[in-house]
Amino acid sequence: MDLRKIKKLIDLLEESNLTEIEIKEGEESVRLSRQGVVAAAPVVAETRVVAAPVPGVSMPMSSPTESATGGSARAADDLPPGNVVRAPMVGTFYASPAPDKPAFVTVGQTVAAGDTLGIIEAMKMFNPIEAEAGGTVVAILCQNAQPMEYDQPMFVIG
Repeated sequence: MDLRKIKKLIDLLEESNLTEIEIKEGEESVRLSRQGVVAAAPVVAETRVVAAPVPGVSMPMSSPTESATGGSARAADDLPPGNVVRAPMVGTFYASPAPDKPAFVTVGQTVAAGDTLGIIEAMKMFNPIEAEAGGTVVAILCQNAQPMEYDQPMFVIG
């Protein structure tokens, strides 16, 4: 692969909200990541990403009854009034573009339609979750690095 193409990929990665990009041309492939060194794996091997605990950050544990009933997902009547943004896919939610960056949104922040609220990582692809309508973020119903289920409420915009 041409060095100029690799430099353009680096520029693209820096200008976007992506934390990782991989390009394949024939037998050659290049993977760029903002999160440090990424080891190359054979194409046929299955790679599993495991989130390591971050010191000083506690994750609430769900009880066996919560797990059996779908985790800590809230019922529709428990949600504050407003436009509920739901997870469009199964994956891992990230509140910021990188661990050292601030969250995309906070409670009380005004957002416009199309603004990025967070990211869901699914199959090593980072998918932006965008506001469907403008308004004020009333509630954030998920935590950073939390596994998400399809159609799980994520945000409420009033």
